[in-house]
Amino acid sequence: MPRQLFTGIFVLSLCLSACSSIAPQPTSVSSTLPPPKVQIAATPPSPLPSAEAGNNHPTAAPPAPILVEIPEPAAYTWAQVVSGVTNPVDLQNAGDGSGRLFIVEQPGQIRVLKAGQLLEAPFLDIRNRVGSNGSERGLLGLAFHPKFVENGYFYVNYTARDGNTRIARFTASGERADPASELALLSVQQPFANHNGGALAFGPDGYLYIGLGDGGSGGDPYDNAQSLNTWLGKILRIDVNTLETPYGVPADNPFNDQRLSEIWAIGLRNPWRFSFDSVTGDLWIGDVGQNQWEEINFVPAGTPGGLNFGWNRVEASYPFKGSYQPEFTAPVAEYSHGAECSVTGGYVYRGAALPEWQGIYFFGDYCSGKVWGLASPPLGQTQAFFQTGFRISTFGVDEAGELYLADYNGAIYRLQKRP
Repeated sequence: MPRQLFTGIFVLSLCLSACSSIAPQPTSVSSTLPPPKVQIAATPPSPLPSAEAGNNHPTAAPPAPILVEIPEPAAYTWAQVVSGVTNPVDLQNAGDGSGRLFIVEQPGQIRVLKAGQLLEAPFLDIRNRVGSNGSERGLLGLAFHPKFVENGYFYVNYTARDGNTRIARFTASGERADPASELALLSVQQPFANHNGGALAFGPDGYLYIGLGDGGSGGDPYDNAQSLNTWLGKILRIDVNTLETPYGVPADNPFNDQRLSEIWAIGLRNPWRFSFDSVTGDLWIGDVGQNQWEEINFVPAGTPGGLNFGWNRVEASYPFKGSYQPEFTAPVAEYSHGAECSVTGGYVYRGAALPEWQGIYFFGDYCSGKVWGLASPPLGQTQAFFQTGFRISTFGVDEAGELYLADYNGAIYRLQKRP
């Protein structure tokens, strides 16, 4: 398939499922990327090139590096905690003290991992209303209301049978959610079958953030990511705690004078997983590239909305259909295609079991299975920590802040010290 037509997270997985059987995965991963470094050399990102500069960054000498201590990756492993799940694409906890980890299966179920066991009964089953006949369609995102213990509300992002994106609220009671409790919040028309985005997260401000891709095809043919007349290619921000039905728009949203006042940030191609640092409130975004560059974007806590991440004028920090503009927000990390081809955003580690990893943001690549780290705040260069061999479709954290990743082939792994 030509690189110009590679536009999604899961294209390769379709070939794998259609053309060959999936080999059993090991119960842990021991491979790290030699030679492992023990420090990250921290240098602020250089200025972005213009269209006339070609595909090379400026060669000005960077400032003197700051050294950030990190652990030795070879002393750690990704240990399998469960297998037998179907195309996992999101991992979330409810923050309700139950210790449960919720696994979003792309065909339309939410499964529950509790006390190390995968429960037979799903938490939610909406396969009869989810359209998952495309590589990037399906049940894609989950977020629990900060007061889930009190109200039982949680929110999902899924592709309906008509191919359009739906953001909806469901209500849970006890161990199960009621499929009949669905309250539709947003419906977004999708012109193509790819670039649906899918991520949902509550910010430290209590508002619900929604990630949407540019609508698909290749190169954003309708210029959706730069248009304020569509929700596509954006991060939206809405208030689900208002008396307005079905939601309200925060008064400080940056485009409240526009028709689509839900828009909070623009210029994204396909934001595949974003997360807020549970300690600092900083926002980290993994945005899937077109045919050459993958990127990680960073928004410090308290930053007003209205950021423009530049797609489709630039791909990461390189010219695409235009050139860098001063109003664009540059990525804090980027990498080119090769064995790698599709970024999966992750989380800043804030657990207690591995305190030596505190403040490191983890992210990965779906195609190569490589896992990188970046110090928070992102002052430095990324470091490749692990070569897993997995199709990394998502990361997640449990209630204790411990870090997990999902292999799209059907297993969940947790980062831990090597025995």
